[in-house]
Amino acid sequence: MSLPFFGVPDRRPGRGELIARPAARIGVWDSGRVDITQLILDDHHEQRRLFAILEQIDRADTATLSGLWARLAAFLELHAAAEEAVFYPQLLGVGQQAGRIGATEEETLDAIKDHNEIRDTIAAVAGHPVGSDGWFAAVAAVNMANGDHMAEEEREGLTDFRREAGLQLRHDLAVAFTAFEARNYAGVPPVDKDPATYVREAEGSGPGRPASRSLGIGSLKGR
Repeated sequence: MSLPFFGVPDRRPGRGELIARPAARIGVWDSGRVDITQLILDDHHEQRRLFAILEQIDRADTATLSGLWARLAAFLELHAAAEEAVFYPQLLGVGQQAGRIGATEEETLDAIKDHNEIRDTIAAVAGHPVGSDGWFAAVAAVNMANGDHMAEEEREGLTDFRREAGLQLRHDLAVAFTAFEARNYAGVPPVDKDPATYVREAEGSGPGRPASRSLGIGSLKGR
């Protein structure tokens, strides 16, 4: 029997008849949308996976350690930049619309502080020979800072956004988030940000900034 689409054969109960069952589409809802909160969680999973792999590599294998750490460090920087460019301005926006701007401002301030700490701990790794006790301790410090940030973000910001943001907005942000990471696949410069200044500018109250938080895509136009 030829299958009319990509899938796997299934047997219809009671009839002994093979039918086509579509393969699961990873990260895509039945509605055809993707979700910014799920993409961030996917990135978190990959970060945890890479840290776990690092911990299991022989410290004498410095070439592998160096290569894997370079990939992970660049990924952490890119993920933080993507969140700052795409996610947190919109978290502030939906918080304002829901009458919870104080809470989302606090969550955003904490997130930017966390991103700065993660960048600073990443920079400290370069001060130690790869595979040394000091190097592994410095990498562990990055893991701890990043782990604390991810846990707080998953518990607060992502949960709040799922509750308060519509499905189309979450889809449009997912597209923007994916595009940002794709455009900057080679990495982004590590630049610490002043949390209060970031929030002020993201809310549109910075000097010369319009009040709109629009990213110019889909349902974000005119927000």
